[in-house]
Amino acid sequence: MKNLIFGVAFLLLATKLPGQPLTPAQIDQLADRALKTFDVPGMSIAVIKDGKVIHAKGYGVRSLKTKQPVNEHTLFGIASNSKAYTSAALAMLMEEGKLKWDDPVMNYVPEFRLYSPYVSDAFTIRDLLTHRSGLGLGAGDLMFWPDSNDFNIQDMIHNLRYLKQVGGFRAKYDYDNLLYAVAGEIIARVSGMSWEEFIEKRIMQPLGMTESAAGYERLKDYSNTIDPHAPVNGKVQVISRSFSKIANAAGGIYSNVTDQSKWIILQLNGGRYGDDLSKRLFSDASQKEMWSSQTIRPLSNGPTDKIYRTHFSTYGLGWGLSDVAGYKQVSHSGGLGGNVTLTTLFPELNLGILVYTNQQSGAAMGAVTNQIKDGYLNIKGNDWIKTFREMQVNNQMAADKITSDVAREIEAAKAAGPKDLSAFAGTYHDNWFGDVILTWNGSKLWLASKRSPRLSGEMFFYKGNTLIVRWKDRSFDADAFANFTTDNDGKPSGFKMKAISPLTDFSFDFHDLDLVRMK
Repeated sequence: MKNLIFGVAFLLLATKLPGQPLTPAQIDQLADRALKTFDVPGMSIAVIKDGKVIHAKGYGVRSLKTKQPVNEHTLFGIASNSKAYTSAALAMLMEEGKLKWDDPVMNYVPEFRLYSPYVSDAFTIRDLLTHRSGLGLGAGDLMFWPDSNDFNIQDMIHNLRYLKQVGGFRAKYDYDNLLYAVAGEIIARVSGMSWEEFIEKRIMQPLGMTESAAGYERLKDYSNTIDPHAPVNGKVQVISRSFSKIANAAGGIYSNVTDQSKWIILQLNGGRYGDDLSKRLFSDASQKEMWSSQTIRPLSNGPTDKIYRTHFSTYGLGWGLSDVAGYKQVSHSGGLGGNVTLTTLFPELNLGILVYTNQQSGAAMGAVTNQIKDGYLNIKGNDWIKTFREMQVNNQMAADKITSDVAREIEAAKAAGPKDLSAFAGTYHDNWFGDVILTWNGSKLWLASKRSPRLSGEMFFYKGNTLIVRWKDRSFDADAFANFTTDNDGKPSGFKMKAISPLTDFSFDFHDLDLVRMK
């Protein structure tokens, strides 16, 4: 009897118990609670299981201005979930014999140069996709973020040579966007059509993704599109779209959970599609390559990794990879100003989960995704909305303390008497970002970027040779230190910048600027 009991117990431990997925009604309740908890106006959710869409629904409103409801056809910017399309497009061209993953980039874009000549020569197409260039986090993103700047793809490729590497080549993970834009340019030069045309004609049209487009400006119908939202001075409101089309290959696709479910079914079927899966966009071998670890990523050491017993996290070709509760998870998030998305796949379970929101906080989409996948993983007892809310509050409190302390210093400086900041006025130049002009009108110092007009704001004395810039567009949440150097006469000769809040989006990569006074 002992042996029998032991044998049964061992069998139960060795066998993965079937999960109990959330019902549609439970997903509805989960979504409604997430919208309220995280102050999110609207959300779309889709669950794809065994090749079928078993849940696709919208919640809340597309815009706080119009109050029109979100549904399964509402269009969101999928942001960096576009990167998987870029890697798939390259795989398709590779299978046609037009390129190889490990071909040098300069074979296709001869003008491509990074700061290091060695790295430039050795840089491959694979390197474009794997966030291991040695460039810093979000390096150069100010060339496309926020929008309304005048950089084009040729400018961006040329200016890469001025961005200094902060780590060893292929040594560590630092997320970037600009190199995906270079990958998009390779697709254009090899295929003879723009990246946008390739994605729409070669991927979206065969899959029947009739409502999607490879860029906001390419949508045929804007009537069911979200407005982006973000907290501005403590209140969530509609903000302007903020993404330049030169980086579409990194994050420009607009789609909905209905169309994206077709993309997920293709992925879970190894590149096959159609009623009988007789058609292919790419091979099983290419799928395996895109879902193979290329770059090691650090674990978060947060509650998610601990609860799911995650032992590794890596990046493939356009996809993040990790182990979750004993399964391989293939996922990617995406973020634009006022709009975030999350794609999660479990190939062994033939499961896909899509959660899109029109508010830039990622807590809602993370909590909803985890709660849905817990059902399939047979994990009980987690309240992910509560967990993510606590994390969000703690992070915000820590950030608020930093920004409040800075604000108090500014007010104390004001109270001590007017400050003459005229010595800081002048034109300052950065090799990749261009001119930044500081203007003194007798009482205020104003910063204006010549090439990115939305980056403008008043500057305030802080301490010593450090000023603070407060951006006119308060939706940025990206106020920054401006740390000045001086020449032998004590006159400001240049400055570097750094975001004040640790929650500032890394695409505001002020830290890569090296502004030198010209006059």
